[in-house]
Amino acid sequence: MESTIPVARRISPFFLLIIMITLMLSLASIYKGIQDYLNNQPADGSFYLTMGVTTLAVSTYLMFLTRKRVLKLGMGMQPLITTLQCQKCGFKNVRDFQRGDYIFKQLGEQCPKCSEKAMTIGSIFREVKEKEKAKEAGYG
Repeated sequence: MESTIPVARRISPFFLLIIMITLMLSLASIYKGIQDYLNNQPADGSFYLTMGVTTLAVSTYLMFLTRKRVLKLGMGMQPLITTLQCQKCGFKNVRDFQRGDYIFKQLGEQCPKCSEKAMTIGSIFREVKEKEKAKEAGYG
């Protein structure tokens, strides 16, 4: 439950389009450089090859950065807390969320205070850590 959940920001499709176009142009430049070398034009060939390899490296690096960012933004499991409440004496207990929990669910568990079987789920909420509160307030 110690994992922090990052704020998900989408990667712009326009940015991905620019990267793909740059990738295509770099491949075309490499092809043109190879053609120029084969046609005995080494000056033009070296220019196109240098430009193509450089832009290929930059566009590949940007693709890896966007991929890494998408992996970082993956949705993690949010820490959920369930509050149990006794209907007879009002005793409250807090535990981790379990699959199948819902509000006002009759649990049939014994109350630790009055020993009655009147425990129900009173609320389900996301646990907010102190570090997250400090970040939201601008202290972190």
